[in-house]
Amino acid sequence: MSTRDEIHILEDDPLVAATVARVLEEYGYATRWFRTAGELLAAVARQPPQLAIVDLGLPDRDGMDVVRELRQSADCGVLILTGRDILSERVLGLELGADDYVVKPFEPRELVARIRSILRRRGPSAATGKDRRLARFDTWRYDPASLTLAAADGAEEILGAAEARLLQCFLEKPNRVLSREQLAGNSDLSPLDRSIDVRVSRLRKRLDDDTQSPRLIKTVYGAGYVLTARVRWEIG
Repeated sequence: MSTRDEIHILEDDPLVAATVARVLEEYGYATRWFRTAGELLAAVARQPPQLAIVDLGLPDRDGMDVVRELRQSADCGVLILTGRDILSERVLGLELGADDYVVKPFEPRELVARIRSILRRRGPSAATGKDRRLARFDTWRYDPASLTLAAADGAEEILGAAEARLLQCFLEKPNRVLSREQLAGNSDLSPLDRSIDVRVSRLRKRLDDDTQSPRLIKTVYGAGYVLTARVRWEIG
């Protein structure tokens, strides 16, 4: 198994860490356990895993700071696994760039399903080199290979992984209503899980789309969201 299949577990409780590792290894993933944020970040700097599972209650640093640092410096998925079942914490974690948020105690199959969804969305793109695909929509240009969103005036910014995957979903299926489950890549998404709504709001801000009266990404109440723009793919 390659390092791309490795999952790092940041958890100060050895019993919880052992449970998570056992579940993941039963499904074929390699795991490494880290008790402190410092140990995890040092390992990630040497070789990023495919995914990092982060507890929020840590002995040396706040878990939210770790999520922020991972998103800024490492090319890996981030899943928060915590006992904090607080809406404001969930929203903050997602705003900082976490791909998902799971509350303890967890159902092992649900945890694996969430991880698979993150890894699937982060799958390598075949659009590289001369076959690199660029998407043009409205006044924007998007490069999936570099996660770069460019405005009409040439200003560019790099999207976070979660925002990039959401935009990719919309660009692949423009002018079609996509459910929250489709956008999350999770058919068992709880009706109370507002993670996708948070990500849509963040993406609208990136696209200068009025969150009160959006023009590009519209809400279809009871059904989901739709990108109302013509999308043209071209070779970059």
